[in-house]
Amino acid sequence: MRNRFPTAMGTEEALVEEIVRQPWRGQPFQMESFQAGQRILQAEPEAQVRAAMGLIRWLEKHGVATYDSNNWKMRAALFTLLKKKLPLREQDLIRLLEWSAHVRSNNWRGLPEITKVLGDYVKENGQSKAVVAKVESLIEAVESSRMTVEDQRRVMRLNGLIGRKEIRLPLQTGDGWAEAALADIHEQGVEQQTAWAELLLHCLRASGSAPSKKWLQDAEAKIKAAGEDSFCAAVLRWFLLADRPRRANKEDGTPDIPLPANADVLKGLAWCCSRFDRPEIARALAALAISAYRRQRGAGPRAVKIGNACFWALGTMPCDEAMAQLSILKARIKGTSPQKAISAAMNMAARRTGLSAEEMEELRVPTYGLDEVGSGSFEVGNAMAHIRIVGSSVEQSWEQDGKQLVSAPKDIKENHPEDVKQIDQAVKEVQRMVTAQKERIDGLYLAPRKWTLKTWRERYLEHPITGSIGRRLIWKFSKGDRAESGIWSEGRIVARDDRPLDWLDEGATVELWHPISAQVEVVTAWRQWLLRYEVQQPFKQAHREVYPLTDPERATEAYSNRYAAHILRQHQFNALCAARGWKNSLRLRVDTELPPARKELPQWGLRAEFWVQGIGDAEDTNDTGTFLYLTTDQVRFYRADALENRAHAGGGAYFARRWNNRGSAEPVRLDEIPPLVFSEVMRDVDMFVSVSSVGNDPNWLDGGAGIHYREYWQGYSFGELSESARVRKQVLEGLLPRLKIAGRCELTDRFLVVSGELRRYKIHLGSGNILMEPNDQYLCIVPARGGLAPGKEHVFLPFEGDQTLAVILSKAFMLAEDRTITDQTIVRQLKSGV
Repeated sequence: MRNRFPTAMGTEEALVEEIVRQPWRGQPFQMESFQAGQRILQAEPEAQVRAAMGLIRWLEKHGVATYDSNNWKMRAALFTLLKKKLPLREQDLIRLLEWSAHVRSNNWRGLPEITKVLGDYVKENGQSKAVVAKVESLIEAVESSRMTVEDQRRVMRLNGLIGRKEIRLPLQTGDGWAEAALADIHEQGVEQQTAWAELLLHCLRASGSAPSKKWLQDAEAKIKAAGEDSFCAAVLRWFLLADRPRRANKEDGTPDIPLPANADVLKGLAWCCSRFDRPEIARALAALAISAYRRQRGAGPRAVKIGNACFWALGTMPCDEAMAQLSILKARIKGTSPQKAISAAMNMAARRTGLSAEEMEELRVPTYGLDEVGSGSFEVGNAMAHIRIVGSSVEQSWEQDGKQLVSAPKDIKENHPEDVKQIDQAVKEVQRMVTAQKERIDGLYLAPRKWTLKTWRERYLEHPITGSIGRRLIWKFSKGDRAESGIWSEGRIVARDDRPLDWLDEGATVELWHPISAQVEVVTAWRQWLLRYEVQQPFKQAHREVYPLTDPERATEAYSNRYAAHILRQHQFNALCAARGWKNSLRLRVDTELPPARKELPQWGLRAEFWVQGIGDAEDTNDTGTFLYLTTDQVRFYRADALENRAHAGGGAYFARRWNNRGSAEPVRLDEIPPLVFSEVMRDVDMFVSVSSVGNDPNWLDGGAGIHYREYWQGYSFGELSESARVRKQVLEGLLPRLKIAGRCELTDRFLVVSGELRRYKIHLGSGNILMEPNDQYLCIVPARGGLAPGKEHVFLPFEGDQTLAVILSKAFMLAEDRTITDQTIVRQLKSGV
């Protein structure tokens, strides 16, 4: 039986004052704990309305300027009443809306309760101009405050209750993809706009490194409301637009990073994609990840949280293409943090299948429709499109009416635009996958694998993509006590002397061959075989540099000084570290300690370190205080759990900081390191020095080097050859007799000497820099982007990837015909001193 209030206004006021007087110490508010509150809750609905109005009058008098415990208590009491179905009159509702609009904070407005009350009222009474005007004022007040995702959802609901057809979406104008999304959604009906708004608001709440199960369940429901096909079509369009520079960036030069709210929405949309078994969605996620990790000058990657969301989604997606795209991202995006996230995504995908990540990566290489090793044909209308892998490049050609064409015929483009677009996309995907697989296979030396002959054939010989790589590599075949190296040639596996390995059967095992395990005559024979048949390997294998321990390294026992005392360009060194899987921190002129460049070798339980330090003074740093140059020191090896070495960022000795006396600080003796591991690590270090040394810069003398490291530049540019340069010399010994300029060339201990018509030139085999006889005058020739053209003659190189070798040959062709040179910067140098 409900109590009945007297109709006198004073009774409600008295009950309100009684609630004010009763102590409340901040425990969770329960109106039933107050005697006056109990009476109000038991009263008739009309009396509860009068009590609610009394609470509003008290709050208007006391609650606008101050937020004390009584304010909290009285608001809580009001919101408790508003949760009930109250028979509000129009003037009561207007009073409530006016009060809420004047409250300073959205947390205090009672938006959830007021939205409910308004919904109940409109359902029973419809709208009036006065109510609509007050709701509009409330919406304006909410939007002028800092809105949460829930506030935006309430505003959307309030707009709907007063009949506003325009749905406000939680996207900021400025980012190209967001503006496209706003335009796309506003073209749809109100119901669809509302569904999209709910979904985008849900995406705006994407927080943490991975979504919760509840978040994903809610996302699934909202995607279905918006339409799955509509969602997929939208993200395929929006993700590709996310890489476009922001308008403001074009105007004021600010870093090109997504606006905060848009970044949160993109992160949530990426998570939403995890439920789809659609290859095109996986490719779009990979494109978004690459865009997110595109580095901005002075600002780092554009949007790490978006990229990591893409990795997570790809690791969760149920389609094979997702693992393939993770492989591509592993090759495209370098750096410790993204590589760790990509590996985690691969492991997550692998766990679902019970396979290792390595197995999954091998098994999930798509064919992209290619039906033969390295090639595929696709019928489009009355024409045929051909995709062909040539070396590590992918070529596309067309055929129509017996004619060979370099691009799609005009009528095919007009009548079959989607098919042509798919062919173009397939070419891009095949190119990315070839690059990723080439890098992955090259990395197998430090993560060794062994396969049965049957498995190896399926994965590395007969697969349309990996077969184009595997058929150009040398493999080691074993069965029992018998082992021999071989390569694919003319439909069979042959030895270096062209003898078929006809003893191979299903009991044989296969692994990637490394020259460190072979005798010199075997390595030489394989190099001659590649040259004889003009087989270009996807990376250095037969010509791979081998680094055995030297006598000085045996003497020092625990470290190598083979690559100490070099001057490197820091940013180039840092990029090379990322490309080769080393962790490194840029050295800055700040007061902090940093670890050395290091490579984790988990399969061997080891860690390799290359000690480097910043060098120079303030003028040798950029605007951010980052050193432009490094000086190199020792290479060391430690157990994987050894203490970490650190040195001051500005220079000084490395030391191991001991925490709780745990772990060892002792390096591993070099003669205890497996020879293959030592050789591969030293090969990386040699590459770091060979590529990023200032001695390689042909412009160095013109850039003020007279006072900066001139002596080092001179010594490196024309000094003793490194191991990679010695291999380069060995390659040239086999190549030169095959060239039309052979009669003008000779090899000395460190140089390729070219006899031109004007002068003789000595091209250093390490740096590629040039001295002119008779007085060793320096000749500066700077290769254009992409290198110099080697002339009209095709020059076969037995492996890919040695840009310096290509530049040396290009310079040799140019200088052999020095009278035909027209570049005046070179001509002036040739004539000076003559």
